[in-house]
Amino acid sequence: MQQAKAKASGASQLVVKDLQEEFVKDYVFPCLRAGAIYERKYLLGTSMTRPVIAKAMVDVAKEVGADAVAHGCTGKGNDQVRFELTFFALNPKLNIVAPWREWDITGREDAIEYAKKHNVPVPLTKKSIYSRDRNLWHLSHEGDILEDTANEPQKDMYMISVDPEDAPDQPEYLEIGIESGLPVSLNGKTLSPATLLTELNEIGGRHGIGCIDMVENRLVGMKSRGVYETPGGTILFAAARELEFLTLDRETIQVKDSLALKYAELVYAGRWFDPLRESMDAFMQKITETTTGSVTLKLYKGSVTVTGRKSPFSLYRQDISSFEDSDVYDQADAAGFIRLYGLPMRVRAMLEQGI
Repeated sequence: MQQAKAKASGASQLVVKDLQEEFVKDYVFPCLRAGAIYERKYLLGTSMTRPVIAKAMVDVAKEVGADAVAHGCTGKGNDQVRFELTFFALNPKLNIVAPWREWDITGREDAIEYAKKHNVPVPLTKKSIYSRDRNLWHLSHEGDILEDTANEPQKDMYMISVDPEDAPDQPEYLEIGIESGLPVSLNGKTLSPATLLTELNEIGGRHGIGCIDMVENRLVGMKSRGVYETPGGTILFAAARELEFLTLDRETIQVKDSLALKYAELVYAGRWFDPLRESMDAFMQKITETTTGSVTLKLYKGSVTVTGRKSPFSLYRQDISSFEDSDVYDQADAAGFIRLYGLPMRVRAMLEQGI
């Protein structure tokens, strides 16, 4: 079917590549390890796919001897930037063709008319013209009724997750195994990255996990409203973050969280192959070397609750944290610590009160 569509659209050759494992292992998991979240909500589902797709395009262009690549991104979106920055980084000699910016296509209805005129089948109609992007990590919805920020998303829009109201009345427990900051197993069973994510999408989807509705700031300057379904990703983020509370100290978590914001911005902006992101990734890999263990979670009607966590590298010591006597921590030492820690506040108060 793909071959026939390509030929009917004027292509002389169709190349299809299975990038699922590469996508999850080399793009999704590094973002997960970094804790990269854009503008408090977005788990970068579309942003992470563009560099892996663009890289494959560059590779195929080299294989077939092509001197140009093309993309179907609109002139208002982020994806045009993501694709083209990857092209620049990997082969700056390639010419880039962007029909939405160069032809008389000013909107999705124009694009549908063009496709209809040239007998190119597309999964859109003028009646329902959601712009959707689906991959192993997420499904995004934009356009149509969502362009009015006052409109509530419709239940029939969801394709991966059920509406939390319609999720099972009984919770489901699962255990995620993690090694050096990366997920490796589900309920004790070791799985490949893509298989693990696929299974979590199915489990999380039936419990209504990971549906978000947000207004975000696009790279090109305007705001846009989107609804995202990321069931498996939401579960993995909860597990990875929780395990870090056991294995990382306070200052390390603070620095990691601050860098995660910049990491997310770079990925969102299409700068995957930027030396800064690559350098930050080396930091994230180093800092999570001891983030190994497992996390137990409860899924229930759209919520993910952590119920247990364990790690051989845990910095939590029950004998120290317990309210009972400890040989390591002498409670009497706290008085001197508090006096020194609060010294700046005491000095200010003495100054204000003329003491």
